[in-house]
Amino acid sequence: MEMEMEMEMEMELMMRRIAFMVLFSSFAITSKVEGRLVENFYKLTCPNVESIVKQIVTTKLAQASTTGPALPRLFFHDCLVEGCDASVIISSPNGDAEKDALDNLSLEGDGFDTVIKAKQAVEAVCPGVVSCADILALAARDVIGLVSKQVQYLF
Repeated sequence: MEMEMEMEMEMELMMRRIAFMVLFSSFAITSKVEGRLVENFYKLTCPNVESIVKQIVTTKLAQASTTGPALPRLFFHDCLVEGCDASVIISSPNGDAEKDALDNLSLEGDGFDTVIKAKQAVEAVCPGVVSCADILALAARDVIGLVSKQVQYLF
């Protein structure tokens, strides 16, 4: 029982660190960009995008707990190199894509799988409207919120 509580506390600490890194990197990156973040950006063009992504993230998190740390880490790795453009998700037959970089080879497959499933679900409703980068950002945000709520209920 004590070991479980210790593991849960370590998981909470890890998620807080990841959340901090995501927030820090997004502030550092957005300070160099001319555009501004807009709340409800897809309100007119794809009003259900956030609920679709959250549902996929919730389902995937229930199936695989590794999704919790995988999505923020994937988001961090994507944003670290030349901005948040979802290029970390792109594969290359030559093995020269950002996804194939040595630092990215250890990224958890559940993060990629979640973003791909969310993109497919969003495309089914709003084809060609929502970028993979935005889906990755929404998924990372949602999983941090979901995991944080799970940890709060434990104490």
